[in-house]
Amino acid sequence: MRLAGAGAFAGAVLDAGCGTGENALHLAALRLGVLGVDVAQTAVSIARKKAAGRGMDADFVVADALHLDRLDRGFETVLDCGLFHTFDSDERRDYVASLASVTGRGGHLYLLCFSDVGPGTGPHPISQQELRAAFTRRSGWSVACISPDRCQTRFDAQGAPGWLAKIERI
Repeated sequence: MRLAGAGAFAGAVLDAGCGTGENALHLAALRLGVLGVDVAQTAVSIARKKAAGRGMDADFVVADALHLDRLDRGFETVLDCGLFHTFDSDERRDYVASLASVTGRGGHLYLLCFSDVGPGTGPHPISQQELRAAFTRRSGWSVACISPDRCQTRFDAQGAPGWLAKIERI
C-alpha cells in the first residue's frame, strides 16, 4: 500500500490484519502511534522481532479482526491492506461493525483489496459494488473514494488489480 506522508494520518492508527508488520513499522518510522493486529501468532511474533530489531516503537497483538472491541482502544485511522477480501459476506458485515466499534466519528479507513477488474485478479476479488455495499451510512461509514490500484503479490511481479478505498466513519 502506498502511504502518503504523516499528514494523511492523525492520532492512533490501527493496522488490521498487519501480518508481519511492514505497514505498521512504516507508520512507526513516521513517529505515529500504531497498533498492528493479526489473528496469526506467528505473524505477530515476526512483526515484534522486526520492531525490536529496528528499534521501533510499534505495538503488535494477536487479535480477531471480527472482535476489535476487545482491544478496548479507539483509533482515528485504520489500515486494511489485504484483509477485507478474505471475508465472506457475513464476515464482512461483522468486520465492518468491528471496525466501527474502534473508530471514532470522523476517523478514516484506508482499505486495499483485490479487484475483480482486469486480468490476473487475486484470490477472492471484490467488486466496487461489494465495497460500497459493505460500508454504508447504515453501518456507520461513508465511502469517500475508490480508485484502481495494484496489490503486491508473490504470484505476479506486476501485482494484481486492486481497489484503494478511503472510507470515513460517520
